Amino acid sequence: MRVLIADDEPLARVRLRGLLARRPDVVVVGEVGDGDAVIEACASLAPDVVLLDVEMPGLTGTAAARRLATLPAPPQVVFCTAYEQHALSAFDLGATDYLLKPVRAERLDEALDRANARRPASRPDRGAWLRARSGADEVRVALDDVHYLLADEKYVAVHHGGGMWLIDESLRQLETAHGERLVRLHRNCLVPRTRLLGLKTLADGRVLARLSGTDVTPEVSRRNLPAVRQLLRMPGA
Repeated sequence: MRVLIADDEPLARVRLRGLLARRPDVVVVGEVGDGDAVIEACASLAPDVVLLDVEMPGLTGTAAARRLATLPAPPQVVFCTAYEQHALSAFDLGATDYLLKPVRAERLDEALDRANARRPASRPDRGAWLRARSGADEVRVALDDVHYLLADEKYVAVHHGGGMWLIDESLRQLETAHGERLVRLHRNCLVPRTRLLGLKTLADGRVLARLSGTDVTPEVSRRNLPAVRQLLRMPGA
């Protein structure tokens, strides 16, 4: 079971790491100290469980939990806090458990056992990953979570369920590396083949692509339109 520790107090993180070290079935994949870092770490590290403090800088624990719930494969959340009054809102957010500080070993074990029992039989295959940049941090995003890739003069932006990050590879490099998974709509746009739902022709003759998971409709160039139409006609496409 992959666990992320999220707490702004270093001593609290040390205590949790020590308690988790007793469990041979647990791997601590990372530690973060603020709510915004929780979102980034979950996108890049894909933990099964997040031990989440409620009061943190940036996003609060409850706000972070709401954001995590929108991920394609959200982790289970176990709140760890000194404040009992947050328990009701925590469970309203679908938390697996709610632990009061100082966290006791037996209660942590109960929470982890409960989380383990709620895990899916097998983790979905995440397939290929793209390396991206979020500010000064390097993160990764599953290609299955990408909505579309859009190139500007200076960078390529990967738009996904959690927002937008920048990547260093060009569209041509991405197309070479993941050509079986990506389709080119325009000289500045690639989309995952599994996102392509259909086409919409405007009155002025322009053709837009309809994609799953987003309301954005990128334009399809005349040069790429025949290949896109052929892909949509393929069985199972």
